[in-house]
Amino acid sequence: MRLSPLVCAQSIILLAIFHCITRVFSRTFILNAARIIEFRIRNDLFCCLTKLDAGYFSRSRSGDILSRFSNDLTNVRMLTGFGAMSAINTVLIYSAAVIMMIRIHPALTFWAILPFPLMVLTIKKISHRLFGRSLRAQEELAQLSSQAEESVSAVRLIKSYCREEYFQQEFGKTAERYLRQNLRLARLRGLIIPVMAAATGSGTLIVLFMGGNLVISGVITLGDFVAFSGYLAMLVWPTAVLGWILTLAQRGAASMSRLAGILRAQPAIADHSGAQPITALRQGIEGRNLRFSYGETEVLSGISFHIAAGAIVGITGEIGGGKTTLLRLVARLLPVSEGSLFVDGRDINSMTTTSVRRLIGYVPQETFLFSRTVSDNISYGMPRPVAPDDVKKAAGQAGFLDDVELFPDKFATQVGEKGVTLSGGQKQRLAIARAVASNPPILLFDDPLSAVDAGHEEEILGELGSFYSGRTVLIVSQRVSAFRNCDQIIVLKSGLIAEQGTPTELLQRGGLYTEICRRQQQTSE
Repeated sequence: MRLSPLVCAQSIILLAIFHCITRVFSRTFILNAARIIEFRIRNDLFCCLTKLDAGYFSRSRSGDILSRFSNDLTNVRMLTGFGAMSAINTVLIYSAAVIMMIRIHPALTFWAILPFPLMVLTIKKISHRLFGRSLRAQEELAQLSSQAEESVSAVRLIKSYCREEYFQQEFGKTAERYLRQNLRLARLRGLIIPVMAAATGSGTLIVLFMGGNLVISGVITLGDFVAFSGYLAMLVWPTAVLGWILTLAQRGAASMSRLAGILRAQPAIADHSGAQPITALRQGIEGRNLRFSYGETEVLSGISFHIAAGAIVGITGEIGGGKTTLLRLVARLLPVSEGSLFVDGRDINSMTTTSVRRLIGYVPQETFLFSRTVSDNISYGMPRPVAPDDVKKAAGQAGFLDDVELFPDKFATQVGEKGVTLSGGQKQRLAIARAVASNPPILLFDDPLSAVDAGHEEEILGELGSFYSGRTVLIVSQRVSAFRNCDQIIVLKSGLIAEQGTPTELLQRGGLYTEICRRQQQTSE
């Protein structure tokens, strides 16, 4: 039955409208799904990073991690979005075109599409090499990002030592390696299009030769030949897109393998099954043959001690003796062996990590401040909502209130990236204020007064002296003046406890602690 021209025109218009609507909604649906996948992977990555221990970050460069969050996630999104949409489109067009070609002449269809399987086999071999080169190119990009991030962070140090030219040369070398890897990748990708063009061109030649003979012999009509050629032409663009899809697939696979490195990483510090929270410290902290090693280097060689609840303990000794490591073990920032560290009479591994850390106010040796206001940095660990009076009180206890009053915006003053607008002493005092603001029962101070002058040291120690009441305090310091309120001193040497006792007892023994005091007295004089 022949359809009237009007009915044919209406059908074409309806099909065009249906195609337009389908195309718009399919693109929206698939691309939105890709964005959602990217969003979820990014959240999972960040959650994994927050759970990993400090050891992982000491082995990984921050620029490499940031590269995975940006470049690698973009590659995965492109694969699951445009790649998936183009793959579906290619399959549908190929299926429809081949079916219509078979209806016209099956044998001609076989010879016309014969080059395509050969093309697929060739591209498959190329894509195996494409994966390796994509992975190396992305690793070079991570190296480039790490170097750029490190140089920006240390720009003041670079300028102070006049090393601008050296770092420019180093960055240039890294950028050149990245360029070489991308050029190698581009050359390999460049082979895909000629291979596909050869396949489609061969198919066209076959159709012209065999199809022309079939038309001459009357096997098919001229209209069938034109329609057949049109269907074959429909395969040209999907074939070209197929090469792009294969490239996206290899880059996406390489990126996903890098992302999986973070997602599969397991923290060295994790709650054991059946771990119970701790809510208070009543019996103190005890170490029993406590050991710890960084790789093959043993830092603590089996020390034993007991710190009563509410005691103020100073920890000093030679550099590299394990002082900072001991504080990190107590704070559950490093993995602890079973049966070697006890808090409130319980093995620290039997407690949930979060509950242990919530009991602790920790001032690390390297002060880190967020690029926010003074108030935000002080109230970082405080429960919400934060009372301004509590923030002000914490600043006063750290001897930082007078400095804040001199700032143009008081507690609303922005401290800049990593506290760049503050002096070293102000950063330390702000960190102390942050530690005491949450009113923790345990305080861990890792050399908190190293950048503080003598005048502010007296003020801080005086304020903290009253705050120490009823709290368990561990102070690591090279300044014996910081131990004036201490009930006990632990002196570490080569990972062992060289001396332990009250300040008076240690001075009477005339050992290592006495020598440290004598040297500092001579320096002061």
